[in-house]
Amino acid sequence: MRTILYIIQKEFLQVFRNKSMLPIIFVLPVIQLIILVNAATYEMKHIRVSVVDLDLSGTSRKLVSKFQGSPFYQVKHTSFSYAEAEDEMKKGKTDMILQVPSGFEKKLLTEGMAKVQFVINAINGQSAGLTNAYSTMILLDYNREVVLDNNNPALMAGIRTIQTDYSYWYNPKLNYKTYMVPGILVLLVTIIGLLLSGMNIVREVEIGTIEQINVTPINKIQFIAGKLLPFWIIGLFELAFGLAVGKLLFNIPMEGNLGLIFLSAAVYLFVILSFGLLISTVTSTQQQAMLVSFFFMVVFILMSGLFTSIESMPEWAQKLDRLNPVMYFIRIMRMVLLKGSGFADISSHFWSLVVYAVCSLGLAILRYRKVS
Repeated sequence: MRTILYIIQKEFLQVFRNKSMLPIIFVLPVIQLIILVNAATYEMKHIRVSVVDLDLSGTSRKLVSKFQGSPFYQVKHTSFSYAEAEDEMKKGKTDMILQVPSGFEKKLLTEGMAKVQFVINAINGQSAGLTNAYSTMILLDYNREVVLDNNNPALMAGIRTIQTDYSYWYNPKLNYKTYMVPGILVLLVTIIGLLLSGMNIVREVEIGTIEQINVTPINKIQFIAGKLLPFWIIGLFELAFGLAVGKLLFNIPMEGNLGLIFLSAAVYLFVILSFGLLISTVTSTQQQAMLVSFFFMVVFILMSGLFTSIESMPEWAQKLDRLNPVMYFIRIMRMVLLKGSGFADISSHFWSLVVYAVCSLGLAILRYRKVS
């Protein structure tokens, strides 16, 4: 045990002596948390609209005003030519074209039905789907107002009488930051842990100190433990600091037991740091270690459910995702913080991380070759 403590002391000395490394470990994660939480959102708040109103009636102007009054839309262009509006979309100056045909008011009042056209830029399918959903809701609300204002029996006959009252659990205000902060925290802990541990052993090789360690009576288990524990402590500290920042700046709910969060984080960090040390044992330079770490990190993050739903992935990808440790910890973070889930609720994810930690740590120890 004394040997491991000496190695841990050595690692901490190396970290704190490297002045350029300290901001990367302790300052950049906080800056990234603040920036990413505000930037990584699918909320559509500035949908640019081009209006082609060929009716110019009070009814059509009221429809346009519904979009102008919405906080999600900005009417950037009005025209009597659809071709001109389409040209604006091709130039990237508008996201949606709202076209009201001639005779819109007359058909609505006499026939009980009239058509409007939404043309949405669908290069980004996610944004296009949200734009369509928002626009449809505005149109339905406008339709109800028209019926109430005119009290037309022909229109009233087609109105549904069932009213739905919504109750949103775990995120009542539908605040996207509440959903993103736990996932971003996992992302930052993963990046720091994987990159630092991935370059750790190979750094000793590059600067030549690994030869001095090899001639000592330190065994492989002591060496790997001494390399892993300092970054494990730093990772837990960063998570605690990130949770505090998330609570103070974004007021994220903490419904569950924080002890359960840190217990899961302790196991998860063993997974990530062991995986990083495994990478460090199979590479020859810090540049190689960084590139390999970056490759796995991108795959893990993109398939973790942080930005896209896992359920929407192909079936083969969902099965492959069972090998993704980031996915398990993101689910644990969101379940505990937002839902207040207990250990019984997250037990399958937790034990998956335990198995992953044992396997990755075992491989790192077996792969390290001490040559004296």
